Amino acid sequence: MSDPAFRLPLRVYYEDTDASGVAYHANYLRWCERARTEWLRALGFEQARVHDQLGVVFTVASLEVGYRRPARLDDELQIEVRVPRVGQASLLFEQRVLRAVDGTLLATLQAKVGCVGADDFRPAAVPAALREAMQRWAQTA
Repeated sequence: MSDPAFRLPLRVYYEDTDASGVAYHANYLRWCERARTEWLRALGFEQARVHDQLGVVFTVASLEVGYRRPARLDDELQIEVRVPRVGQASLLFEQRVLRAVDGTLLATLQAKVGCVGADDFRPAAVPAALREAMQRWAQTA
């Protein structure tokens, strides 16, 4: 089986940087969130569909970030998404931010994301259709 990682290409823009041209630390969180959203979309589940049709939303329960090297203005990045664990009502994401040109690891991120009811925000089971799509993706990625 090949590496089950979803990859999202991004570029560091001026708006992403501080005065020294280095990407501001909070942007790594935004980039990783965007990659998780695009991973879900690649499975065929846009956020609006998950909310409206499946009646659930996802919320970050915990987050750990390790910064290794700086991303700089105009760098092309690859944001990787791996999902090593799908629990009854949660997902564990492992993500890496890489410089695309040379594969340098810039940051790692681990996020535990809970599945909750869209109306009451109480823990809810990951819907069966979504769980099946995740399992198919992991087997074919």
